[in-house]
This record gives sequence, C-alpha cells and structure tokens, in this order.
Amino acid sequence: MGSVSDPGELTELAQPSFEEFQKQTSLMTSCTLLWKELSDHFTTLEENLMKKSEALKEMIGALDSQTQSSLESLKRREATIERSVEIVAGKVGERARAALESLEKARDGGDDGGGGGESLCLKMDARGFWSFVTARKKELEGLRSQIPAALVDCVDPAMLVLEAISEVFPVDKRGSGEKMTNDFGWACVVILESLAPVMVDPVIGKTRLLVTPSVKEKAKEIAETWKASLEERGRVENVKTPDVHTFLQHLVTFGIVKSEDLGLYRKLVVGSAWRKQMPKLAVLVGLGDQMPDMIEELISRGQQLDAVHFTYEVGLVDKFPPVPLLKAYLRDAKKTVAEDPSNTGRASHLVARKEQSALKAVLKCIEEYKLEEEFPPENLKKRLEQLEKTKTEKRKPAAVPANKRTRASYNGPMPPAKAGRITNAYVSSFPFIRSPSHSPQYASPAAAYPSPPTTVYSNRSPPYPYSPELIPASYQASPIGYPAYNGYCNGPVPVPAPAPQVYHPHYPQQHHQHAHHQQAYY
Repeated sequence: MGSVSDPGELTELAQPSFEEFQKQTSLMTSCTLLWKELSDHFTTLEENLMKKSEALKEMIGALDSQTQSSLESLKRREATIERSVEIVAGKVGERARAALESLEKARDGGDDGGGGGESLCLKMDARGFWSFVTARKKELEGLRSQIPAALVDCVDPAMLVLEAISEVFPVDKRGSGEKMTNDFGWACVVILESLAPVMVDPVIGKTRLLVTPSVKEKAKEIAETWKASLEERGRVENVKTPDVHTFLQHLVTFGIVKSEDLGLYRKLVVGSAWRKQMPKLAVLVGLGDQMPDMIEELISRGQQLDAVHFTYEVGLVDKFPPVPLLKAYLRDAKKTVAEDPSNTGRASHLVARKEQSALKAVLKCIEEYKLEEEFPPENLKKRLEQLEKTKTEKRKPAAVPANKRTRASYNGPMPPAKAGRITNAYVSSFPFIRSPSHSPQYASPAAAYPSPPTTVYSNRSPPYPYSPELIPASYQASPIGYPAYNGYCNGPVPVPAPAPQVYHPHYPQQHHQHAHHQQAYY
C-alpha cells in the first residue's frame, strides 16, 4: 500500500497559462462592448420614444385646436342660420313681388319687367332663359356679368338653371340635325358658373351653399345619369371636352363632389387638360393631392404646355420649372408629322402650321406668367414672323411663263396634254356645241382634213418645232365659203372673205379640227 500524504502538508498551486489570461481579457472586452451596444440601443429607444411622445402631444394639441375651431365654426353657423334664412326669405319675397308685377305688366301689354334675361328669370321661364343665352354666344363676356345679376332676381335660381340646361345636360334631347350643328356646352358652363356666386351664404360665405335638399338631390341624380351615359358618349377616354367641363362645373356649383369618384374625375381632367379652366376645377373637385402625379402624366404624354398651367395653379413651379417644359414642348412641335410619302408637300405644311400654333401658345404663356427674363421671346417672335411670311408667299399665284400654251378664244391655259392620250377623243372642261362640219348649212369637206399623226395627242410635246412652212396647205387655210373653226371656240366664226389662215406656232392643237375627232363631243 502506498503512503497517504499528510493533510497538513502544503501542495504547490498550478500557475495559470498566458493563453488562459488572453482568453479572459478577450471575454472582458467582449462583455464591455456588448454592454455598451446594449446601452446605446436602449438610449436610442428611449430617445425615439421621447420624440414620438412629443409628436403625439403636438398632434393632440393640433387636433384639440382644430376641434375647438370646428366647434366654434359650427356654433357660428348655427347662430347665423336664422339670419341667413331671414335674408333669403326677404329676397324671395321681393323676387316674388317683382315676378308678379312683371306678369301683370306683360298681361296688360305694358313693359315686360325690364325685358331680356332678368324678366325671364323673374318669370322662371327656363326655356326662354335658355334660348336667350344660346342666342348670344358672340356676347359671351357680357353674359358672364349679366347672368348672375339676372339670377339674383330669380325666386329659385338653382331650379331654374337645372331646368334650363336640361335641354342638353345630362343627355342631349334635341334632334339629330340641330345636335350635329350646335354644341351648347359653352352655354351650360356659363350658366353654371354664374349660379355659383348666387348660392353663396350671405353671412358665412362660400363655405356654405344655399341649396335646398330637393334641388341638391336632383343635382345628384343628374350627375349619376351623366356618368351612366358615358358608354354612349364613347367612354371616359373619348367623351367630348365640353361635356366634361359641364359635368365638373355641375359638381362644383352644387357641392356634390364624391370622394369615391376621384379616379373618374382624374381621368376626365387629364383627358381634357388643354381646357383653360381644368386646373382650377381639378382642385375644386378634390384632386389637389394628386396634382404632382397628374403633372408628370401630362409631361409623359407630351402635354408640357398644359402641365405648366397645372403647376402654376397648385404652386409646384419649383418642382416643375416652366421654362424647360416650354422648350421641350417647342422641340416636340418641330418633329416631322407622319404622312403619306407621296404627299410630302402637305406634310411640310402641317409641320409648319403645328409649329406656328406652338409658338403662339408659348408666347402667350410667357406673357401670362411673366417669364420674359427666363425665356426671352424675341427669337420666338422672329421665327413666327418667318413662318407667317413663308405662308403668305406660298399663297401668291405662280407667274405663267410666256411660252405657256394658251387658248386662242379664252386667253387661258390649254388643257393638259395628257387629256389627249386617247386617240380620236379630246377632253375639255368647256362645253362644245355641234361641230360646223355636222351642221346642215355647211358642206362637209372631210377629205380636206386628213388625220394628224397620233404623236400629236401624246402627253409630251412634239420633238420638232412648229412652223407654217412645215404645215400642209390644207391646214393653213379654210375652204372657200367655209367659216374658220378653231377647236376651242363654242361655234362657227363667220368669215367675210376667204382670207388665208396662218398657223400660229403656239397653237399646235389646231390639228383637232378634223371632223372625225369632232364626233367625240356628242
């Protein structure tokens, strides 16, 4: 058996190695870094929570302020209802009395209450009011100021307007003939625009429209009927711009915009973006937030000029600078129009006309938005004058050459040579009477007029010069007692004496006097 060590005896402790020390140091470093990372993470979370908390406090404060403002507005609107109703009722009473007086005067044969639109509005004569407006398209600017004043005197202006435009909106009820010749969309727009200020609340203002529930419901039905008729109008992509303008103005005037129809409104606005009022109507129907996307869509479609008008309407000039858009619009206008290769003359004319229109539109845009410093218009004006000058010169009649073949009796150009390609037949736009050779009062010396060679009637000029010496005698003089006859006269020309007829070198077509050819005119 081995000996047992004494417990009191000290044993030698094992010394740690350098590798173990390095491991411990590395572990401590990792723990320190991890602690710092966790600490930074929690600090970031705390800061984010604080920021969100501040943002929520600001939002709550803004909502409280907005709620308070809305409550005050509602209280004010409620307090002003009685006053607004009182004012409107007073106006209705005055209008009713004025209408009765107008009817009395008209029945007695006296004055009709002032005549014109005001009298028609007093009488609530919707059909007469519509005829009054549509007959004065040339007085459009005057109508824009007269119609609102006339509608103010109406007992129920909103109902009068709906009944007046019902002839063509929402569905055109006229006959096909009138419908094809007259487009009264302009009249609908003018009337609807004139109604808008009339329905404004006299106390609150534009934020409240004075539209009775029954009229507003009827206006909604009209809008739905128009939307349902889009298939007949060629769908959204092909509907006419006057119809689109009338529909959108109808929505704005009666305050019946629907948020679920914003997609439809956008398609209609983009499709008729060239209309001057479209940017403003787009904002009024609730498309203000979609304007940047709509402007980009217009640019992608090559409608840079329309995009400029939209940018100024919503204040996006910094995001969409107008000058580069206008220059791009002019570059596109100069591109060649695809035409039939055999009709290059007409293609160049269309290109010039398109460039002229583009120059005029850009010059007007520069003037309207005061862009002269950024886009000087002098060069554009010079180019426009050059195109106008070229157009004027092309309109001048071309000079007729001195050696141009002319008619002996009509002092005009001869018919084209190719008209005589068919042997024994000559085509002319002038009426011919029966040839003297077939008239019973003259002899028919057919043998004295031998048929000329076929080459005379070809589509090219003869290769030899004409001279009296080269023409047979039978062609130079008429028989005795026979009246001289020129192929371009409408009848025989009496000859007092048998004078010889000298053949003129510029009238080679005298060969057509042959009686055999005269038979082709009958």
